[in-house]
Amino acid sequence: MTIREHPALGWWMAFAGAFGFSFKAVLVKLAYRYGVDAETILALRMGFALPFFLLLGWAAEQRAAHRLSVRQWGILFVLGFLGYYGSSYLDFLGLRYISAGLERMILFCYPTLVVLMSAAFLGTRLDRRTLASLVVCYAGLALALVHDLGQNPGSAHDVWLGGGLVFASAVAYALYLLGTGQVVAQIGASRLSAWATTFACLLVLGQFAVMRPLPSLWQQPAPVLWLGLAMALVSTVAPVWLVSEAIRRLGSGPVSMSATLGPVLTLLLGAWLLDEPLAFTQLAGCGLVIAGVVMMSRRPRPVSAATAAGEGG
Repeated sequence: MTIREHPALGWWMAFAGAFGFSFKAVLVKLAYRYGVDAETILALRMGFALPFFLLLGWAAEQRAAHRLSVRQWGILFVLGFLGYYGSSYLDFLGLRYISAGLERMILFCYPTLVVLMSAAFLGTRLDRRTLASLVVCYAGLALALVHDLGQNPGSAHDVWLGGGLVFASAVAYALYLLGTGQVVAQIGASRLSAWATTFACLLVLGQFAVMRPLPSLWQQPAPVLWLGLAMALVSTVAPVWLVSEAIRRLGSGPVSMSATLGPVLTLLLGAWLLDEPLAFTQLAGCGLVIAGVVMMSRRPRPVSAATAAGEGG
Protein backbone atom coordinates (compact mmCIF):
# COMPACT_ATOMS: atom_id res chain seq x y z
CA MET A 1 0.00 0.00 0.00
CA THR A 2 1.45 3.37 -1.05
CA ILE A 3 1.16 6.55 1.00
CA ARG A 4 -1.39 7.93 -1.49
CA GLU A 5 -3.63 4.89 -0.91
CA HIS A 6 -3.33 4.77 2.88
CA PRO A 7 -6.67 5.23 4.72
CA ALA A 8 -5.09 7.72 7.13
CA LEU A 9 -4.63 10.13 4.22
CA GLY A 10 -8.34 9.88 3.49
CA TRP A 11 -9.16 10.79 7.09
CA TRP A 12 -6.82 13.77 7.03
CA MET A 13 -8.48 14.92 3.81
CA ALA A 14 -11.94 14.56 5.35
CA PHE A 15 -10.96 16.55 8.44
CA ALA A 16 -9.23 19.24 6.37
CA GLY A 17 -12.34 19.53 4.19
CA ALA A 18 -14.59 19.89 7.24
CA PHE A 19 -12.25 22.58 8.61
CA GLY A 20 -12.29 24.49 5.33
CA PHE A 21 -16.09 24.56 5.09
CA SER A 22 -16.33 25.54 8.78
CA PHE A 23 -13.95 28.47 8.28
CA LYS A 24 -16.19 30.14 5.67
CA ALA A 25 -18.53 31.91 8.11
CA VAL A 26 -15.58 33.33 10.07
CA LEU A 27 -13.99 34.69 6.89
CA VAL A 28 -17.29 36.33 5.88
CA LYS A 29 -17.66 37.97 9.30
CA LEU A 30 -14.06 39.25 9.11
CA ALA A 31 -14.75 40.77 5.67
CA TYR A 32 -17.85 42.55 6.97
CA ARG A 33 -15.61 44.52 9.33
CA TYR A 34 -14.30 46.44 6.29
CA GLY A 35 -17.75 47.76 5.37
CA VAL A 36 -18.34 45.63 2.27
CA ASP A 37 -21.72 44.09 1.49
CA ALA A 38 -22.83 40.49 0.91
CA GLU A 39 -22.90 40.91 -2.88
CA THR A 40 -19.26 42.00 -2.99
CA ILE A 41 -17.96 39.28 -0.69
CA LEU A 42 -19.86 36.56 -2.51
CA ALA A 43 -18.74 37.85 -5.92
CA LEU A 44 -15.11 37.81 -4.79
CA ARG A 45 -15.47 34.25 -3.52
CA MET A 46 -17.08 33.02 -6.73
CA GLY A 47 -14.86 35.11 -9.01
CA PHE A 48 -11.70 33.61 -7.56
CA ALA A 49 -13.23 30.09 -7.54
CA LEU A 50 -14.63 30.15 -11.11
CA PRO A 51 -11.40 29.15 -12.96
CA PHE A 52 -10.95 26.14 -10.70
CA PHE A 53 -14.50 24.90 -11.23
CA LEU A 54 -14.20 25.39 -14.98
CA LEU A 55 -11.08 23.21 -14.84
CA LEU A 56 -12.89 20.57 -12.76
CA GLY A 57 -15.78 20.61 -15.22
CA TRP A 58 -13.44 20.22 -18.18
CA ALA A 59 -11.69 17.28 -16.45
CA ALA A 60 -15.04 15.65 -15.67
CA GLU A 61 -16.09 15.97 -19.31
CA GLN A 62 -12.90 14.24 -20.46
CA ARG A 63 -13.76 11.22 -18.30
CA ALA A 64 -17.46 11.16 -19.18
CA ALA A 65 -18.88 8.39 -21.34
CA HIS A 66 -21.51 10.62 -22.98
CA ARG A 67 -22.25 14.29 -23.54
CA LEU A 68 -24.84 16.17 -21.52
CA SER A 69 -28.19 16.81 -23.18
CA VAL A 70 -29.84 20.24 -23.34
CA ARG A 71 -32.28 19.08 -20.66
CA GLN A 72 -29.42 18.02 -18.37
CA TRP A 73 -27.69 21.38 -18.83
CA GLY A 74 -30.97 23.02 -17.82
CA ILE A 75 -31.15 20.86 -14.71
CA LEU A 76 -27.58 21.80 -13.81
CA PHE A 77 -28.47 25.48 -14.15
CA VAL A 78 -31.48 25.12 -11.82
CA LEU A 79 -29.43 23.15 -9.29
CA GLY A 80 -26.66 25.75 -9.42
CA PHE A 81 -29.22 28.50 -8.86
CA LEU A 82 -30.63 26.73 -5.80
CA GLY A 83 -27.58 25.13 -4.23
CA TYR A 84 -24.69 27.52 -4.70
CA TYR A 85 -26.22 30.82 -5.75
CA GLY A 86 -29.48 31.13 -3.82
CA SER A 87 -28.27 29.22 -0.79
CA SER A 88 -24.94 31.07 -0.61
CA TYR A 89 -26.49 34.50 -1.11
CA LEU A 90 -29.07 33.97 1.66
CA ASP A 91 -26.33 32.61 3.93
CA PHE A 92 -24.05 35.62 3.37
CA LEU A 93 -26.96 38.01 3.99
CA GLY A 94 -27.83 36.22 7.24
CA LEU A 95 -24.25 36.30 8.52
CA ARG A 96 -24.46 40.08 8.82
CA TYR A 97 -26.94 39.63 11.68
CA ILE A 98 -25.99 36.46 13.58
CA SER A 99 -22.90 34.78 14.97
CA ALA A 100 -20.82 32.39 12.91
CA GLY A 101 -21.55 29.59 15.39
CA LEU A 102 -25.33 29.94 15.12
CA GLU A 103 -25.10 30.13 11.33
CA ARG A 104 -23.20 26.84 11.14
CA MET A 105 -25.66 25.08 13.46
CA ILE A 106 -28.66 26.22 11.39
CA LEU A 107 -27.00 25.09 8.15
CA PHE A 108 -25.99 21.79 9.74
CA CYS A 109 -29.68 20.94 10.10
CA TYR A 110 -30.07 20.59 6.32
CA PRO A 111 -30.38 16.74 6.48
CA THR A 112 -33.55 17.13 8.54
CA LEU A 113 -35.00 19.36 5.83
CA VAL A 114 -34.08 16.82 3.15
CA VAL A 115 -35.91 14.13 5.12
CA LEU A 116 -38.99 16.32 5.61
CA MET A 117 -39.06 17.30 1.93
CA SER A 118 -38.65 13.66 0.91
CA ALA A 119 -41.67 12.81 3.05
CA ALA A 120 -43.68 15.70 1.61
CA PHE A 121 -42.76 15.34 -2.08
CA LEU A 122 -41.59 11.73 -2.52
CA GLY A 123 -43.78 9.93 -0.01
CA THR A 124 -40.91 8.73 2.19
CA ARG A 125 -42.10 7.36 5.52
CA LEU A 126 -41.02 9.07 8.77
CA ASP A 127 -40.27 6.37 11.37
CA ARG A 128 -39.94 6.85 15.12
CA ARG A 129 -36.16 7.21 15.03
CA THR A 130 -36.41 9.94 12.40
CA LEU A 131 -39.03 11.82 14.41
CA ALA A 132 -36.89 11.50 17.55
CA SER A 133 -33.85 12.83 15.71
CA LEU A 134 -35.89 15.81 14.49
CA VAL A 135 -36.90 16.63 18.07
CA VAL A 136 -33.31 16.36 19.32
CA CYS A 137 -31.89 18.44 16.48
CA TYR A 138 -34.38 21.31 16.76
CA ALA A 139 -34.19 21.30 20.56
CA GLY A 140 -30.47 21.96 20.15
CA LEU A 141 -31.17 24.72 17.64
CA ALA A 142 -33.61 26.30 20.09
CA LEU A 143 -30.91 26.31 22.80
CA ALA A 144 -28.47 27.99 20.42
CA LEU A 145 -31.07 30.65 19.57
CA VAL A 146 -31.74 31.25 23.27
CA HIS A 147 -28.01 31.80 23.77
CA ASP A 148 -27.72 34.37 20.98
CA LEU A 149 -30.94 36.14 21.97
CA GLY A 150 -29.70 36.38 25.55
CA GLN A 151 -26.39 37.99 24.57
CA ASN A 152 -28.08 41.27 23.64
CA PRO A 153 -31.85 41.45 24.10
CA GLY A 154 -31.95 44.66 22.07
CA SER A 155 -30.75 42.82 18.97
CA ALA A 156 -33.47 40.13 19.01
CA HIS A 157 -34.81 41.40 15.68
CA ASP A 158 -31.39 40.90 14.06
CA VAL A 159 -31.08 37.37 15.44
CA TRP A 160 -34.50 36.38 14.09
CA LEU A 161 -33.85 38.07 10.73
CA GLY A 162 -30.40 36.55 10.31
CA GLY A 163 -31.55 33.17 11.56
CA GLY A 164 -34.47 33.25 9.13
CA LEU A 165 -32.21 34.09 6.18
CA VAL A 166 -29.77 31.30 7.04
CA PHE A 167 -32.64 28.85 7.54
CA ALA A 168 -33.92 29.83 4.08
CA SER A 169 -30.40 29.11 2.84
CA ALA A 170 -30.61 25.63 4.38
CA VAL A 171 -34.00 25.10 2.69
CA ALA A 172 -32.52 26.08 -0.70
CA TYR A 173 -29.59 23.71 -0.15
CA ALA A 174 -31.93 20.89 0.87
CA LEU A 175 -33.91 21.42 -2.36
CA TYR A 176 -30.61 21.24 -4.24
CA LEU A 177 -29.75 17.93 -2.57
CA LEU A 178 -33.22 16.57 -3.24
CA GLY A 179 -32.76 17.45 -6.90
CA THR A 180 -29.26 16.00 -7.13
CA GLY A 181 -30.51 12.73 -5.68
CA GLN A 182 -32.81 12.35 -8.69
CA VAL A 183 -30.20 13.04 -11.39
CA VAL A 184 -26.72 12.27 -10.01
CA ALA A 185 -26.73 8.73 -11.41
CA GLN A 186 -27.31 10.03 -14.96
CA ILE A 187 -25.01 13.07 -14.81
CA GLY A 188 -22.28 11.90 -12.43
CA ALA A 189 -21.26 13.44 -9.09
CA SER A 190 -18.11 15.19 -10.35
CA ARG A 191 -19.85 16.68 -13.38
CA LEU A 192 -22.85 17.77 -11.36
CA SER A 193 -20.81 19.49 -8.65
CA ALA A 194 -18.43 21.20 -11.10
CA TRP A 195 -21.02 22.56 -13.55
CA ALA A 196 -23.69 23.46 -10.98
CA THR A 197 -21.05 25.48 -9.11
CA THR A 198 -19.83 27.06 -12.34
CA PHE A 199 -23.35 28.25 -13.15
CA ALA A 200 -23.63 29.65 -9.61
CA CYS A 201 -20.36 31.56 -10.03
CA LEU A 202 -21.64 33.10 -13.27
CA LEU A 203 -24.96 34.02 -11.64
CA VAL A 204 -23.22 35.72 -8.71
CA LEU A 205 -20.90 37.68 -11.00
CA GLY A 206 -23.84 38.59 -13.23
CA GLN A 207 -25.77 39.89 -10.22
CA PHE A 208 -22.81 42.04 -9.20
CA ALA A 209 -22.45 43.39 -12.76
CA VAL A 210 -26.11 44.45 -12.77
CA MET A 211 -25.75 46.25 -9.43
CA ARG A 212 -22.45 48.05 -10.15
CA PRO A 213 -19.55 48.07 -12.67
CA LEU A 214 -17.86 44.67 -12.65
CA PRO A 215 -14.27 46.08 -12.58
CA SER A 216 -15.09 47.70 -9.21
CA LEU A 217 -15.14 44.21 -7.71
CA TRP A 218 -11.35 44.15 -7.74
CA GLN A 219 -11.04 47.69 -6.34
CA GLN A 220 -11.59 46.61 -2.75
CA PRO A 221 -9.24 47.06 0.24
CA ALA A 222 -6.39 44.56 0.14
CA PRO A 223 -7.62 42.63 3.24
CA VAL A 224 -11.03 42.12 1.59
CA LEU A 225 -9.38 40.75 -1.56
CA TRP A 226 -7.27 38.37 0.51
CA LEU A 227 -10.31 37.23 2.47
CA GLY A 228 -12.20 36.66 -0.79
CA LEU A 229 -9.31 34.57 -2.11
CA ALA A 230 -9.21 32.60 1.15
CA MET A 231 -12.96 31.95 0.89
CA ALA A 232 -12.50 30.67 -2.65
CA LEU A 233 -9.51 28.45 -1.99
CA VAL A 234 -9.71 27.45 1.70
CA SER A 235 -13.49 27.30 2.07
CA THR A 236 -14.72 26.39 -1.42
CA VAL A 237 -12.38 24.76 -3.94
CA ALA A 238 -10.04 22.88 -1.58
CA PRO A 239 -12.77 21.38 0.64
CA VAL A 240 -14.79 20.17 -2.36
CA TRP A 241 -11.72 18.39 -3.76
CA LEU A 242 -10.50 17.10 -0.38
CA VAL A 243 -13.86 15.64 0.59
CA SER A 244 -14.31 14.12 -2.86
CA GLU A 245 -10.93 12.39 -2.55
CA ALA A 246 -11.74 11.30 1.02
CA ILE A 247 -14.99 9.71 -0.20
CA ARG A 248 -13.06 7.84 -2.89
CA ARG A 249 -10.71 6.40 -0.27
CA LEU A 250 -13.06 5.84 2.69
CA GLY A 251 -16.63 5.84 1.37
CA SER A 252 -19.39 8.37 2.01
CA GLY A 253 -20.38 7.12 5.48
CA PRO A 254 -17.12 7.81 7.37
CA VAL A 255 -16.61 11.11 5.54
CA SER A 256 -20.11 12.34 6.35
CA MET A 257 -19.42 11.61 10.02
CA SER A 258 -16.31 13.80 9.89
CA ALA A 259 -18.61 16.69 8.96
CA THR A 260 -20.00 16.59 12.51
CA LEU A 261 -16.85 18.50 13.50
CA GLY A 262 -18.13 21.47 11.50
CA PRO A 263 -20.32 23.25 14.07
CA VAL A 264 -17.77 22.71 16.85
CA LEU A 265 -14.93 24.06 14.72
CA THR A 266 -16.96 27.12 13.76
CA LEU A 267 -17.82 27.82 17.40
CA LEU A 268 -14.15 27.61 18.40
CA LEU A 269 -12.93 29.67 15.46
CA GLY A 270 -15.62 32.28 16.11
CA ALA A 271 -14.58 32.55 19.76
CA TRP A 272 -10.90 32.84 18.80
CA LEU A 273 -11.00 35.16 15.78
CA LEU A 274 -14.28 37.05 16.21
CA ASP A 275 -14.48 37.22 20.01
CA GLU A 276 -17.90 35.55 19.90
CA PRO A 277 -18.99 34.44 23.40
CA LEU A 278 -18.89 30.71 24.07
CA ALA A 279 -21.26 29.44 26.77
CA PHE A 280 -22.56 26.10 28.05
CA THR A 281 -26.00 26.73 26.52
CA GLN A 282 -24.46 27.13 23.08
CA LEU A 283 -22.24 24.06 23.46
CA ALA A 284 -25.19 21.99 24.68
CA GLY A 285 -27.28 23.15 21.72
CA CYS A 286 -24.44 22.29 19.36
CA GLY A 287 -24.19 18.81 20.89
CA LEU A 288 -27.91 18.18 20.45
CA VAL A 289 -27.89 19.39 16.84
CA ILE A 290 -24.99 17.07 16.01
CA ALA A 291 -26.63 14.17 17.86
CA GLY A 292 -29.90 14.66 15.98
CA VAL A 293 -28.19 14.77 12.59
CA VAL A 294 -26.06 11.70 13.39
CA MET A 295 -29.18 9.78 14.46
CA MET A 296 -30.83 10.65 11.18
CA SER A 297 -27.77 9.88 9.05
CA ARG A 298 -27.16 6.31 10.18
CA ARG A 299 -28.57 4.78 7.04
CA PRO A 300 -25.83 4.88 4.35
CA ARG A 301 -26.66 6.71 1.15
CA PRO A 302 -24.68 8.03 -1.83
CA VAL A 303 -23.56 11.61 -1.38
CA SER A 304 -21.57 14.12 -3.31
CA ALA A 305 -18.54 15.90 -1.92
CA ALA A 306 -20.51 18.95 -0.84
CA THR A 307 -23.25 16.80 0.68
CA ALA A 308 -20.88 14.80 2.82
CA ALA A 309 -19.20 17.93 4.11
CA GLY A 310 -22.44 19.67 4.89
CA GLU A 311 -21.40 22.76 2.96
CA GLY A 312 -24.70 24.47 2.52
CA GLY A 313 -23.97 27.97 1.25
